Parts: sequence; C-alpha cells; structure tokens
Amino acid sequence: MGTDLHTACLIPIEKGSDFTIYNLPLGIFSYKGKEPRVGMAIGNFIIDVHQLNKASLFGKKYNKSIFKSPYLNEYIALGKEQHLLVRQRIQELLTGAFPKIFKKRNQWLIEQSIATMHFPVQTGDYTDFYSGEHHAANVGKLFRKNEAPLLPNWKHLPVAYHGRSSSLIVSGKSIHRPKGQILNKDNQPIYSPSKCMDFELELAFIIGKNSQQGHPISTAEADDYIFGYVLLNDWSARDIQRWEYVPLGPFLGKNFATSISHWVVTSQALQPFLCEHPQQIPEVLPYLQQEGKQFLDIALQVDIKTQKGHQKTVTKTNATELYWSPAQQLAHHTVNGCNVRIGDIMASGTISGALEGTWGSLLETTYNGTKAIEIGKETRTFLEDGDTVILRGHAGEDAFRVGFGTVENQLLPVIEK
Repeated sequence: MGTDLHTACLIPIEKGSDFTIYNLPLGIFSYKGKEPRVGMAIGNFIIDVHQLNKASLFGKKYNKSIFKSPYLNEYIALGKEQHLLVRQRIQELLTGAFPKIFKKRNQWLIEQSIATMHFPVQTGDYTDFYSGEHHAANVGKLFRKNEAPLLPNWKHLPVAYHGRSSSLIVSGKSIHRPKGQILNKDNQPIYSPSKCMDFELELAFIIGKNSQQGHPISTAEADDYIFGYVLLNDWSARDIQRWEYVPLGPFLGKNFATSISHWVVTSQALQPFLCEHPQQIPEVLPYLQQEGKQFLDIALQVDIKTQKGHQKTVTKTNATELYWSPAQQLAHHTVNGCNVRIGDIMASGTISGALEGTWGSLLETTYNGTKAIEIGKETRTFLEDGDTVILRGHAGEDAFRVGFGTVENQLLPVIEK
C-alpha cells in the first residue's frame, strides 16, 4: 500500500481513527427518522451508500433494496466482484474522481454522532469455536489439574458448539445478568442469578456465500465464503456453565447474549494483514491442511469500566494467537456436508496469549475468581452489575489503520419476576 489514498482523501480523518480510507467497513444505520440502510464508515462520518446508488456512482443503479435495507445480506449476495467495484468507486469518490457527486456530500455523508447503528446482518446460525490454544490450556489447568491441559482431540480438529442466533446483539445494547442452576458451597444445585459473569474476547467471520448441503468447503475455497469480520464478546455465566456443560457442552451459560461490533470489516480490507502461522504439530488431516497466509495480525484489547467510572485495560493480545485459522474452522464445519448461508456467524473462541495480561477472559485473568484485579479503587474477580465491557481491535497503524470500532455493552441487574 502507498500513501496516495490517504493523502488524497477529501474527508478529514483524525489520527488514530479505525475508519481510514483503507478500511471502509460496512454496517446498517438510520438517522433523522429515515429507514435503516447500508453505510460505510470513514473517519467520524458514515457514507449513505443508498444515496450514492441513487446518484449512479457505481456505473449502474443496483436495485434500491440492496442498499436501503435493514441487513447487509442482499448486498453480500452480490458477490466479491461487485463488492470490490463498490469499494473502489467510493475510494475514487473520496479522492476527487467524481466532483459533482462529492459537491453534494451533505446528501450522503452523515455524522456518526447522529446515527443509530443496528445489527448488521440477518443471521440464521451462529457457531462458536474454541480455537485459542492458550485459552484452552489455561482452562484445562484450572479444571483438570492432574491431567493434560488439552483434551486428546484438541490439536486434531477445531472444537466448536452451536450457539443461539436469536440472542445475538450489537454493541451498545445492555444485557441483564442471567439466572439458572448453579452449585452452592455444599455442591448442591440451586436456582440463582449467576455470580460469575464473564466476557470472552473473540474475532468472528461472516459467511458471504451460500453453500450446497452435502458439499464440503475446502481450506482453499474458504476465502470465497468469508465476507468479513467483526469483534465478538461471547458473554459467559461461568457458574451456570460449570454445572451444565458435561456431557453436551455449553447451553444456558452462553445462550443469553453474544455481542458484536457495529461495523463489518471486509476480508478485502484485511488482506494486507494476513500472515503465516507456525507449523501445527501433530500434522493435521488432509482436509485441514492449508497453504499461504491464513491468519490475521489484529491487535486486540479489552477494557472494563465500572459504574463508578473507573476503567482499566485488562487484556491486550493479538488474533495471531489462534491455533486454528478461519479457513480450517470453515472446512471442519462443513466437512460432514453441513451447508452455510449468507449472514451466518462463526466465532473464533476466546483469544489469549501465553502471558498474564494477554488472557481473553476473567476466568483466566483471576484464576477462576481466586485472584482479584484492581480497577481504580475497586476490585473484580468477575463482572458486577453496572460494569461495561469494551472490546477493541485494529490492524495496521496511522494512515493504514483498519479497525472495528468498539463492542461496548453494560451488564445490568437480573430481571426479577
């Protein structure tokens, strides 16, 4: 990448902005009573793509429902060739190629501060993988002290469970502390609000192409099926999960809420940040073998802000800490013939590094609640009511920064009935 696009951009972009001209992430927004529509973020603004379609920026007018829609799905279905055309035309517009349209920017350039953001895609299915080796090992050490930290299958396949698409939410929406069965101090089950609320720092990809049932997707084909990425917080009630997860895995401890970022960063924008990964040992089976750069160099961060206003960064890590790549996750998901659909979300699982300060959950950071962390003048082992969890992530720096904004949600008290 050169600096030509950045220096030529006619829209002012503050230093440190996630939304440079090299990013142009997509989302769904509304403003001033108008219907939800497709937008692209640039600096502190949102580009109303529907208005640019009306102005024939893209050489032809797409069906207006593609850009004036409550979800990105119809736009995603256009395919990557059309996505690239739209992206390039908007970059050209922002660098002076269409002066007549740019002159009327008050019709298509909206301040983010006056917009309402919506969940970006219509999601039929949501799958959560368990692809972070350090996280899986940390959990194993906490709960299987006299055994190997990783279960025998872990380095042979990307472990996953099917989540609940109905409780997916977008950044900005609050959640309530869930209730369920937990164990009391005598190891007897009781019905109670969760006392061990946690976050999980994850990266997720969104399916951009339907597949046919019975036809697996190979690792070489996976990129064709990945539209883009979001940050994801897989909220977890650890005490509910601990009691229920054997033998079939997470259920009520996970399915009450999962939150994602407003903005979907396209795979096209992230392509410059692909990187290779160390050799996987033992060697994986042929259908999981991959070539080229399949991992993403994305810096990740989690902050906790208390109701009293104290705030602390509790995690800094990187998406390169994942053991299983998105391509391997998708190949494994479909190897049995399972089909995928546009808008499906596939989450990475918790991303943790090897050292303290790089762990993507409080379960690890507080050693399952036995070691409190300080947040200003307060302490936490797990989340308390009123706490806000803030996820951030970006690739690159300065003019080439490609980021997600934030995933920011507050935990509210349990709903009593």
